[in-house]
Amino acid sequence: MSYIALVLSKRLTTLLITALAPALWGTTYFVTTQWLPPGRPLLAAVVRALPAGLVLVAVTRRLPSGSWWWRAAVLGTLNIGAFFALLFIAATIGAVQPLLAALLSSGLLGQRLSARAVAAGVVGVAGVSLLVLRSGARLDGLGVAAALGSAVVMATGVVLSKRWASPAPLLATTGWQLVAGGVLLVPVALWVEGPPPAVLTGAQLAGFGYLAAVGTAFAYALWFRGIREMPPTDVAFLGLLSPLVATALGWLALGQTLTGLQLLGGLVVLGALAGAQIRPRRALPAHT
Repeated sequence: MSYIALVLSKRLTTLLITALAPALWGTTYFVTTQWLPPGRPLLAAVVRALPAGLVLVAVTRRLPSGSWWWRAAVLGTLNIGAFFALLFIAATIGAVQPLLAALLSSGLLGQRLSARAVAAGVVGVAGVSLLVLRSGARLDGLGVAAALGSAVVMATGVVLSKRWASPAPLLATTGWQLVAGGVLLVPVALWVEGPPPAVLTGAQLAGFGYLAAVGTAFAYALWFRGIREMPPTDVAFLGLLSPLVATALGWLALGQTLTGLQLLGGLVVLGALAGAQIRPRRALPAHT
């Protein structure tokens, strides 16, 4: 295998592995609505983050040191705590995250802001809008603010995760952020939703277990691995898979109907994802 083919094969493998994370996040809506206690989204966020983080820290036996105490707290707040809290109010506008990541990468990492990334970002927002907005839907002020907030904190978290390269193993760094985000969410959940239910059914326990182990610990480890190995803008675009998977699950598992505009939106999202990952060919050096 030639060197170029080997590089392309490695990049495609990394891309597919990283894409599995937002695909798993796309299952969250189904699990939350079908298996978890109703009206407890913040409780779900706490159970997703804190136990998973504590397990990863215990398994790796690695605590932050030096500046990584506050860096883990900042990244955990951005990638986990604030993002989870805003996610439950957020709507379509969250699809602007790839555009924000491209802008932040240009400012914080010195990466060139390409017209291709901007165009793919605009197309991605349009595709997600077609995919999730129903006719007659209205955007309220709180939803718009939360959606923008979730996009900003997630994009900032992705870029800062790239800028602050952790010296610790991947699972340890993931655990630090999950613990920090979970600790931040505990008082918010208690204040907004009150104490957790005294009794949980087997299905609810299974749902919480799935979200913590698969949808959070495993998915975020893949996500942060992708950030280590790929440009942050490329990683951010993969987040568009989440609403795509959520819509597909609603159709396959819940019998929800898909309109022609939603199907078109799904194709547009896939087109934006493909366009964001394409690399322009570089001219080969001339031989003399």
